[in-house]
Amino acid sequence: MADNVPSSRTAVEPTHVDQCCAHDGDTVTSRVPDSRRLLLNRRVRLLVAATITYNVIEGAIAITAGTVAGSTALVGFGLDSMIEVSSAAIIAWQFSAVDPEARERTALRVIAFSFLALATYVTVESVRALIEGHEADASTVGIVLAAVSLLVMPFLSYAQRRTGRELGSASAVADSKQTLLCTYLSAVLLVGLSLNAALGWWWADPIAGLVIAAVALKEGREAWRGDACCSTS
Repeated sequence: MADNVPSSRTAVEPTHVDQCCAHDGDTVTSRVPDSRRLLLNRRVRLLVAATITYNVIEGAIAITAGTVAGSTALVGFGLDSMIEVSSAAIIAWQFSAVDPEARERTALRVIAFSFLALATYVTVESVRALIEGHEADASTVGIVLAAVSLLVMPFLSYAQRRTGRELGSASAVADSKQTLLCTYLSAVLLVGLSLNAALGWWWADPIAGLVIAAVALKEGREAWRGDACCSTS
């Protein structure tokens, strides 16, 4: 019976896990038909444009509000937004090529370094804030920004991840996890800023920063190993 199944069925209905995890050397292989691949490439570029636009606005607001309030977590959140912009730009660069897969490894390395740089900076600043007992001011702007991002980012990340997996691109999926990270950070930031504003728990801000750093470190390691596509998270 298996011999009677048309071979084209595999190409039309690809298995995402197989596409993302099957490698030929250093290149991610995919069974997506050429016509579908062109459509997905265009979709990736549109999602990249949306990601860059939102994160430029988000980052500018977060860094400004965080600087005014003296909030390590809020500044770290803004810097993550800027890193998301650079990550999205790398994906745009990758998919501007005739053969995007040829730039896959370079894109993954840049994304990984972005995560690790963020983790290092936020860790240092959060630890310093805890040691010095630095009290951040309440930031209503930061709380509203975190709440909005908590609503927007999951949808954008899902679209990126679904497209990347169908395309068989580990870097596109890694970029979706960069966006998903923003969702986690939004939740952590919202809790930290709210506790500081409502209860005066100044230490909640740097603790939120350390959580942000830990998540960034984890994602950076996965991107470096090229685990983004195969990860189920």
